[in-house]
Amino acid sequence: MINETKHILEAVRNGDLSVDEALLKLKNEPYEDIGFAKVDLHRRVLQGAPEVIYGAGKTPEQIAGIVGVMRRHGQDRVLVTRIDAACFAQVKAALEAELPAGEQADIEYHEDARLAVIGGMPEPDGIGKVVVATGGTSDIPVAEEAALTAEIHGSEVVRLYDVGVAGLHRLMSHREDIMSASVIVAVAGMEGALASVVGGLADCPVIAVPTSVGYGASFGGISALLSMLNSCASGVSVVNIDNGFGAGYLANMINHMEARR
Repeated sequence: MINETKHILEAVRNGDLSVDEALLKLKNEPYEDIGFAKVDLHRRVLQGAPEVIYGAGKTPEQIAGIVGVMRRHGQDRVLVTRIDAACFAQVKAALEAELPAGEQADIEYHEDARLAVIGGMPEPDGIGKVVVATGGTSDIPVAEEAALTAEIHGSEVVRLYDVGVAGLHRLMSHREDIMSASVIVAVAGMEGALASVVGGLADCPVIAVPTSVGYGASFGGISALLSMLNSCASGVSVVNIDNGFGAGYLANMINHMEARR
């Protein structure tokens, strides 16, 4: 992935940024301590993508405070995961209180994914497409968390929802999407078989996401997790139960990989 440091160096080479300006960007404090949080300002320099706010357990005031620090230091887009509608409304109000009267904050809430995006979505710049597939409709909230996470970091996403193994013909009708993807996120509960089926069709990495969807013996997603871990299809990796964010983030990283000598 082309990270922030490389962008700065290329800007100096192209004459768009002076050496002193570049030095100032690289010398920024690595984090800002605001008491209840140490906001990481060097995440983009180190990893190519900025810090993401995990909303669960944080107050609206804390989330708004962290967002404010990020925006003040030039982070155009901010992703907040696991935030409910009531908390989002308070965060939006707090951000708008800092704006001129009547002006609205550029913040959007995605209820299914329990996710907020501040600053809008960028144009895709990945090497290909990320396919996000679900076994059933009940898996869509986790899948949307994965899809939106990949999109805010610059990946084009193709959604294939409700294509589980109970009706395999639904998945097979999308073989072209599967075989042309640069990475696939397979989201499924119950027995978690979707990841193995997709892994047997695709020539790209498959990220399996077990969900807590299922009847009693699914044990809150543990059955799907174990099935995916025991997949006989090569090239399948597994993230934690309901971890759509982790899958979407990893998928985006794969979709931005550069050849390295």
